[in-house]
Amino acid sequence: MSRTTVTILLALLSLAGFEAKAYKPAGNRIMTTWGENIDPSKVWQEYPRPIMERPDWENLNGLWQYAILEKDVPSPAEYQGDILVPFCAESALSGVGKEVGEKKVIWYKRMFTVPKSWRGRALAGETITINMPADVKLWSPDSPYLYDLEVSISSGGKTVDKVKSYAAMRKISTKKDGNGVVRLQLNNKDLFQYGPLDQGWWPDGLYTAPSYEAMVYDVDKTKEWGFNMIRKHVKIEPALWYTYCDRNGIIVWQDMPSSGSNPTWQPRNYFHGEELQRSPESEANYRKELKEVIDALRNYPCIVVWTPFNEGFGQFKTPEIVEWIKTYDPSRLVNPASGGNFYPCGDIIDMHTYPSPPQICVYDGSRANVIGEYGGIGMATEGHLWAADRNWGYVQNKSADEVTKTYEEYADKINRLADYWIVGAVYTQTTDVESEINGLMTYDRKVVKIDKDCVREANRRVIANHSK
Repeated sequence: MSRTTVTILLALLSLAGFEAKAYKPAGNRIMTTWGENIDPSKVWQEYPRPIMERPDWENLNGLWQYAILEKDVPSPAEYQGDILVPFCAESALSGVGKEVGEKKVIWYKRMFTVPKSWRGRALAGETITINMPADVKLWSPDSPYLYDLEVSISSGGKTVDKVKSYAAMRKISTKKDGNGVVRLQLNNKDLFQYGPLDQGWWPDGLYTAPSYEAMVYDVDKTKEWGFNMIRKHVKIEPALWYTYCDRNGIIVWQDMPSSGSNPTWQPRNYFHGEELQRSPESEANYRKELKEVIDALRNYPCIVVWTPFNEGFGQFKTPEIVEWIKTYDPSRLVNPASGGNFYPCGDIIDMHTYPSPPQICVYDGSRANVIGEYGGIGMATEGHLWAADRNWGYVQNKSADEVTKTYEEYADKINRLADYWIVGAVYTQTTDVESEINGLMTYDRKVVKIDKDCVREANRRVIANHSK
């Protein structure tokens, strides 16, 4: 088969660069086992878009050449070394490990070939309606049933496009119980949603997990610990992460990444004052990216909540933004403002309280009341710290037994509060993150800092007691 040789030069605004003659991870920080064993020739080999999988594709992950230049330089005269894609240049796994800053750009170069049969091919875009059976099986954490799909489009008797996909049937809603408490419901049944705050950071890959196996390890641990939900905190994960949650029955509360400052922060009452005044360009960019996030993720049934703002950062025109989301995607709930600066709009009121769950601070009888962050039990684990002299947690413990005991005390409070107030809760957090040493695991994922059986029992008890 004849092939066309293509050279790609990508000028990307980025934050790093440093000469390297042969690949090796940069720096001397802690690393995960997956990072320590990485093979540059076999990086992230999985098909990246499982919700719409096509048979023909080529993986361009691996070593590229790179150059760090001032913005006004038109192109590199020479390249400075190798960078391991898909890891950002700041990360250890990139092999670069230095920031560049906003005044420079990083160029990427790699040679690859495109099959002749691919040239001129267009992807079809059609809306297809599929009738579901009367005895449809519903998706839930206990039974994450997915319908596998294969969709093809033909023209003149010839298949011009074909994709594999999947779909699920589930309903997320709210309803008042007999005591007037607005409960979260899945498929018209009360379900207490309980999970960790998951920031998705890695010591070696930063915002990119070292491998698919590493990425799903965190989800597996979350399930193993008895949770049924993850709050994905101010980060968008690869599509593979959401598919794994779909297939393994993990509910997701999805944050919009934060942008901008929080000039006024009112965590214990409805907001009164003046919100952030964004420039027209900033507002247009936020709205564009919000729509792009929803468009990219709306087909993943695991996602049941959109959270546009967290702790006031970049928060503006809250009722208007919430109304737009609810109109654009009526199939999910909206948590307008996680942690404060509340408005009487959307579906959820979300308190943050550290370290222990509180008694009632703010209560809205017309919305679901949740604790969007609590806990933060700290334990520094020698040999697994990002920075040995700069660590903190909301409360400090010295052993897994102490962490477990404190965790169980907080879970018991959640259990009692769920009788008459809260209908969901988020524990901070899945792993340590740099100087934050309040994870259930260390940052390198090598040490679990709890008795998993005790924590699983505590979590399952809360969920079972407040679900129907």
